[in-house]
Amino acid sequence: MGAWFADLTAELSSFVWGLPLIIFLVGTGLFLTIRISFFSFRMLPHSLKMAFSKQDNKSEGDISHFQALMTALAATVGTGNVVGVATAVVLGGPGAVFWMWITALVGMATKYSEGILGVKYRQKNDKGEMSGGPMYYLEHGLGQKWLGVLFAFFAVFAAIFGIGNMIQANAASGVALDVFSVPTWVTGVIMAILVGLVLIGGVKSIGRTAGILVPFMVVFYLIAGAAILILHFDQVPAAFGLIFTDAFTGQAVAGGAIGTVIRMGVARGLFSNEAGLGTGGIAAASARTDVPARQALVSMTQVFIDTIVVCTITGVSLTMADLYGTGPEGAALTAQSFEMLLPGVGNYVIAITLLTFIFSTILGWGYFGEKCFTYLVGDRFTYLYRVIFVLAIIPGATMSLQTVWNLGDIFNALMAVPNLIGLIGLSGVVVAETKIFIDIRNKEKQQELG
Repeated sequence: MGAWFADLTAELSSFVWGLPLIIFLVGTGLFLTIRISFFSFRMLPHSLKMAFSKQDNKSEGDISHFQALMTALAATVGTGNVVGVATAVVLGGPGAVFWMWITALVGMATKYSEGILGVKYRQKNDKGEMSGGPMYYLEHGLGQKWLGVLFAFFAVFAAIFGIGNMIQANAASGVALDVFSVPTWVTGVIMAILVGLVLIGGVKSIGRTAGILVPFMVVFYLIAGAAILILHFDQVPAAFGLIFTDAFTGQAVAGGAIGTVIRMGVARGLFSNEAGLGTGGIAAASARTDVPARQALVSMTQVFIDTIVVCTITGVSLTMADLYGTGPEGAALTAQSFEMLLPGVGNYVIAITLLTFIFSTILGWGYFGEKCFTYLVGDRFTYLYRVIFVLAIIPGATMSLQTVWNLGDIFNALMAVPNLIGLIGLSGVVVAETKIFIDIRNKEKQQELG
């Protein structure tokens, strides 16, 4: 596309990601954290245990709580964890990583609230499958169908043209070209075929695939990250120190623009964990669960794993390598940094990790977008959406990096606004459902004690 389009998307991205949205996003997470009395912090250990334990739940739903979590992780652990962090560090300096952490910490309450509302207001469609998410709790909970339609409309565009598809395809084609010399259009065609084969089976097929692929890819990346930290342990304290000091000084950004550090950290933090976008409610609604808060606790662990764990590995590695001001950007920067820290294998670690991350993200967002699309036009056109979604992978693989990322930022912001309105307006429901869960859990504890 022409330079005018690239300039337009850059200006729109800067506008929508101004101070008002940052305050709205982080403020909503902080507000919800306080409203539930820091329940998201207090229950994090229990939530992690529950997420990875087997539960014999015969309640209504399409997939298990673990598969629902893996579907959510599949959609979020992607380019944001590798390319997004790199983009944030290049444009905002190492301090941007700190603001990604802050977004994640308050975002756990946001994701928890999305999970509760997603399950509470979910509905069965004509196929007998569960459908839920912001479009349903905005309509049936808040009583504002127009906000639900607005969210679903922007979400469909985000799924096809932004965060869920074209950005992912763009990053995949870039790394395949750099590392394996595969032409970008070839990568696009191969990914389109593979994604299409999985999407045909619907949420159960996606859940099964994610349940196998996501644990493997996360553990693989954690092992690589652990190897870097161990081999360069003497540099770790300085790297964390730079992240903390640069977060409040902006020394790594031209002119010491602290606003740029915060903006890039929050924007890329949201891109990474999606807390505030509402997608967590869509994934949670498909899970078999008896109490909304039970699945919501499982759902919120996705934010912790995605940003506090996975993104930290990337951010610390980029800071230690110190290549972010030398020219490379995106996946190339992360790959070169890992190659410096893990000579001979780092480049391939990023290539394999990124390709698996991206494939899973496209699958997860394929499901999210489909639910929003059918909310708007009905279940009869499901296959039409799937065809459009799959075909969009190919042009996404050949577009310029910055234009694609700008589009993703714009659609993210447009999705977040109606969802955040719904979360604040229905915060009382979140509190009430939390109290119900606490009562049930206390009774379960008493039964265990005899």
